[in-house]
Amino acid sequence: MENHVCPWWLGYTLITPLRRLQYDPCRLLAPYIREGMTVIEPGPGMGYFTLELARRVGPGGRVIAIDVQPKMLARLMRRAEKCGLLERLDVRVAKRGALGLGDVKEADFAWVFAMLHEVPDPTGFLIDVGRALKARGGLFLAEPKGHVNSRVFEEELQAAARAGFELVGRPIVRTAMAAVLEKR
Repeated sequence: MENHVCPWWLGYTLITPLRRLQYDPCRLLAPYIREGMTVIEPGPGMGYFTLELARRVGPGGRVIAIDVQPKMLARLMRRAEKCGLLERLDVRVAKRGALGLGDVKEADFAWVFAMLHEVPDPTGFLIDVGRALKARGGLFLAEPKGHVNSRVFEEELQAAARAGFELVGRPIVRTAMAAVLEKR
């Protein structure tokens, strides 16, 4: 899962409230995440989307947050504890080349936001995610415009198809390219 990974200290800029002007977690998550779901979030950083994911899945759901950087996850856990959401999180440190989802087989959804470009093997990564999703499980994939060009995003969508996902929608996300996919 390591390639050109965002430095842990840059994570502080990713949780600023000003970021809501670009990517409002409430608005973006609302169509996809419901109470009781199990959601996989690779690359959560310090938890910009994670806290809203945890609110939406409720006490009966869980969010599996996986990152290669323990410092990011430590900050995420402190923030979640402060909000009373820590018990809804399953926080994991990814190993080199593996997400560590072998024990997860029935997740409902995966939230992959602005991080797939950091992965050296997108197809292998998406195969790992797909194995953890139940049949017809959903995947939201987004990459920031300007940071990732449209050719690279299309290559990521091709990797998703090779990994067993079918494109079901192209939501409009300001300043990002996005797709919703479903496990075949």
